[in-house]
Amino acid sequence: MAINLDRNLLDELGLGGLPDSEKSALLSHIYETLEMRVGMRLADQMTEDQLNEFEKYFEAKDDAGAFHWLETNFPNYKDIVQDEFNKLKEEVKQSAPQILQASQQQDLTAEQMPQQQPNRDSGNTQYQQPIAQPPYPPQSNDTAGSNNNQPLQHPYDGTTPPPQPPTATPGQ
Repeated sequence: MAINLDRNLLDELGLGGLPDSEKSALLSHIYETLEMRVGMRLADQMTEDQLNEFEKYFEAKDDAGAFHWLETNFPNYKDIVQDEFNKLKEEVKQSAPQILQASQQQDLTAEQMPQQQPNRDSGNTQYQQPIAQPPYPPQSNDTAGSNNNQPLQHPYDGTTPPPQPPTATPGQ
């Protein structure tokens, strides 16, 4: 089963009502979280020699070699990806009401904010801005997923290698 990280996923999770900029940020956050979780699970199963061997492919920027190595040494890695994706989807789905509420509160706060006015009391021009908590997840400057009709590229679709596991000693 192919994993698509796109706007349809957000609709499925009850988050289709988010503004486009927040959709992009959330899709990026989901992708990064999935990448990290899969990498950690794989790293936990690797010996130190396997970690070192796998890391060499990434240092050499040999994605095809890393992908082949992973398929050879961890033929069940696609099951791990799917399992982690399913867990992450459920977590996001359960948090959807809070995510939407935070987004709506941020929108209301932005609408109620007066235009920025310089504070000239001290002789220095300073702009007063209220501090607002960003909705989950924090928005980034990352432009991944900015095209509304295109899904984010997914590294686990069988055409590109999965993420590099962290370089940690297994079992830590």
